Amino acid sequence: MNIKPIKTKADHRAALKEIESLMMARLGTPEGDRLDVLVTLVEAYEKKHYPMGLPDAVEAIKFRMEQSGLGPKDLVPMIGQINRVYEVLNRKRPLTLQMIRRLHEGLGVPAEALIKTSPRVSATRRAA
Repeated sequence: MNIKPIKTKADHRAALKEIESLMMARLGTPEGDRLDVLVTLVEAYEKKHYPMGLPDAVEAIKFRMEQSGLGPKDLVPMIGQINRVYEVLNRKRPLTLQMIRRLHEGLGVPAEALIKTSPRVSATRRAA
């Protein structure tokens, strides 16, 4: 099979190019196995060299709303009155623990993303 670890950007580019050529490989074939191994190596390299942090809470909420076709009114049971929903979405009000729980349960947004503070809210709160 002759597969080696991905250590450099050049190795990464070469692996991506080979993955592209193997995308139509069938499962259980030597080409499919090679594709599986290369994808695993690329994922490990990218996780180490290009880590992706969690989105902030507001971006996570907006993303889930868009995915589910929801509007601000749909968040009222989880956040509170409509003006409070807009304050949260506009980063004027931080999420409370109760809001985080309800959003996690109601929308399936990871709690870790909801706990992450929004840069504008935390800067506003420190200035106050």
